Formats: sequence, C-alpha cells, structure tokens
Amino acid sequence: MPDIIEITDFSAPELDIYARLTEVQLLNREFPEKGMFIAESPKVIERALDAGYEPVSVLVEKKHIEGEAREVLERLGDIPVFAAEFDVLKELTGFPLTRGLLCAMKRKPLLSTEEICAGAQRIAVLEDVMNPTNVGAIIRSAAALKIEAVLLTEGCSNPLYRRAIRVSMGTVFQVPWTFAEENWQENLKKLGFKTAAMALCEDTICIDDERLGKEEKLAIVLGTEGEGLREKTIADCDYTVKIPMANGVDSLNVAAASAVAFWELRKK
Repeated sequence: MPDIIEITDFSAPELDIYARLTEVQLLNREFPEKGMFIAESPKVIERALDAGYEPVSVLVEKKHIEGEAREVLERLGDIPVFAAEFDVLKELTGFPLTRGLLCAMKRKPLLSTEEICAGAQRIAVLEDVMNPTNVGAIIRSAAALKIEAVLLTEGCSNPLYRRAIRVSMGTVFQVPWTFAEENWQENLKKLGFKTAAMALCEDTICIDDERLGKEEKLAIVLGTEGEGLREKTIADCDYTVKIPMANGVDSLNVAAASAVAFWELRKK
C-alpha cells in the first residue's frame, strides 16, 4: 500500500488537478503530450490501467482506503495518494464521489485512422457529437455490440472528458478511438469501408435492408444531437439509413439511435 497524504483543506494545491483545472486545461491542446484526464471509480480506473494508461496521482475518500479502493491502490505503485474525509470531498463535486476514488492519468498519443481500423469490419463515425454524455454512451454501446473502432470529428466532445468516461463505464479504454482527419470519408473508402449515414431524409433505406448486412466493411455515421449530419456528409456516404419510428416520434436521441444501429448492423 502506498503512503497516504492526508488533505484537510479544500484549497490545498494538491487538489488543483481535481478541483480547479477545467477539462480544456487538462486536455492541454498546446502541449498534448502533457495532457491528462480524471478517471473515477475503481472499475473505471482498473480498465484504464489495463489499457496501459499511466497514473499520476489519486484522490480517495478515507473510508475507502481499506475498502473498495484497496485493490486499485495496490496496483498504482509509487505515486501520491491524497486522502480526505467526505466533508472535504463534497466541496469538490457537490455530490458523493463514485465509490470515493479519483485518479489523474496521462493521456496517450492519438493513433491514426488506419491504425484503429486495421482488421475492423464494423466501425462508428461521430460527426460533431458535442455532448460528453452521448459520446460516452455511444462508446459503451460500441463496446457491447461489437463495433470495433470509433472515429470522431474535431467538433466532438473528447472521450476522455470525465463525464464521458463515467457514462461509458470505462469502455473508452477498451474501444479504439481517435479524432479523424478532415478527409475521413476518402480515407475510409481507401480502407475498403462503405459508409452508412444515419439520417432523417426522404431518400433512405430501412436499417434492416439486407444490403447493409452483406457489406464486408461498414462505417456507421452518426450526427450531432440537434441538426444531425451535414448535407455534404450524407451526400458522400454510400447509404442513407433510417430507423423506422412509430407513435408520432420523429427520431431517437443519438445515443439511443447508435445502440439500435450497432445491433442491427453488426457483423453477423
């Protein structure tokens, strides 16, 4: 068990990374090699460790040191472990921490589209999905429903934002993902992928169209929560696909739509 450093004051500088740095500051776009993120809960932290992410420090509620956090703490090696009572930590989040454990970790360099798509037959592409909750939920569905990689455009929320990590239950460390180049559609076609735009257009095919299931390599393209995919993106895709709706409902939330699409279009 590493040495424990007790924190009694919310203003302690040791808490800056957890309490006062924004997601953008943690991301550190100017020096991405110094970027960090915060993982929360023992299960999520263990998934990050299993994926090779390097821990920097830990913040733990004291009562969990010998409880749910013990096994994770034993894996972390010689890094600072800051411990505080609940009354100090509740100022940090406004609500109890998930199982009383946070871990600051270093980001990894992003892989290329070619690297994360190598050997994949079903991938997802997210265009301008800005809500981190939706990004996390989509990646969780991808992990559960055999989607082998996720590409994100620059307008998407980062999958390593704390809320996205939490909602994904740590599957952001299991499903390969990266931010795509501007010409991602051209690159995917060079890699042999057909592209299927999920859109509410008139000229569409149904999601259970047998042509989709027969494609050897298929990229499922999902758009932003409000406006959906860009017109040019839809025009450049090989298929435009719609999920049939009933009872006057016009569409599903993008995270819910992704789960339906991943299930129906997975490689059978």
